[in-house]
Amino acid sequence: MPDPGRDQDPTAALQRVLATLSYLLTRSRAHERQAARAGVTAARSDLWLLMALEDSGGVSRVGDLAALLMVEPPHVTRQIGQLESQDLVERTPDSLDRRARQVAITPHGKAVLNRLQQTSQAGLRESLAGFDDADIATTVTVLNHLVAYARRKHTAEEQPRGREA
Repeated sequence: MPDPGRDQDPTAALQRVLATLSYLLTRSRAHERQAARAGVTAARSDLWLLMALEDSGGVSRVGDLAALLMVEPPHVTRQIGQLESQDLVERTPDSLDRRARQVAITPHGKAVLNRLQQTSQAGLRESLAGFDDADIATTVTVLNHLVAYARRKHTAEEQPRGREA
């Protein structure tokens, strides 16, 4: 694996660090070990959907979840079916549109998500030992900026040709 800090240019060094970190964090074995420590059996993509639901106030439409996760709605619909069978989410009527259904995170889903987040945060605190809160806050600000940019870029690329964004 390349050394993520060898570039002198700060942007190039950041790109390499982010690529390396993304690679390391998305290894299925790493997720499986972390999930086992938390006593969780949900897949990584299931946990992303649960986090998206939590970030949406615990309830969302399938299309809104798909947009947030940057995937197609049928993918989310299949995933919701799997999560529903594990009592992690439930489908509820949409109060604004009787034809539509919303998805809500269940108490069990919240508990599973909380256990995994606590385990993840404990590991992160350990890895950040020695850094002060100001440095961590600056890092969060930079990473949130990058996330917002990536979402805007994805949304713009998804716009049909000929339409203004």
